[in-house]
Amino acid sequence: MLVSSLNNNWYTLKRSDAAIIIVMTTITDSMRKKLETIEKSASVQEAAKKMTDKNVSSLIVVGPDGKPQGLVTERDLVRKVCLNDLRTSLVTNEQIMSSPLITIDSKSSPSVAADMMLQYNVRHLLVIDKSDENKPIGIVTPLDFTRYQEYPNDEVSKDAVEKILEYFI
Repeated sequence: MLVSSLNNNWYTLKRSDAAIIIVMTTITDSMRKKLETIEKSASVQEAAKKMTDKNVSSLIVVGPDGKPQGLVTERDLVRKVCLNDLRTSLVTNEQIMSSPLITIDSKSSPSVAADMMLQYNVRHLLVIDKSDENKPIGIVTPLDFTRYQEYPNDEVSKDAVEKILEYFI
């Protein structure tokens, strides 16, 4: 059997009587490409509003230079603000953000991403392009792994899958 590469993601296995094409997926196939950001000096109230408006579960916290400094998630808002009965208009994203950011190379496989989430006990990985000065290009969460699986596409089913994934990961 002969293995030949067609490009970074496709391989052809050739036998004398057949050729089989195998698709090798990378994390870029399932990541969310639209990164939502918020200033580290902005209030967590602004973060919660932006998460609601953009329908996302996390925001990349950026400094004045626009570079990623950390991550604020819905879980951070609940555990660090709500449970402590803090005034959301007085707490900044910098005070509750998770830092440093856990990043993954865009050429990594989904299984590597899942392993990293378990290893670092996180639910969000910032996807970076190492060939472009570690430029952030997306974010991946456990729910994103289901994107190319055979799950129903309606919102109720997606919510159910997300709850299951949150329980196990």
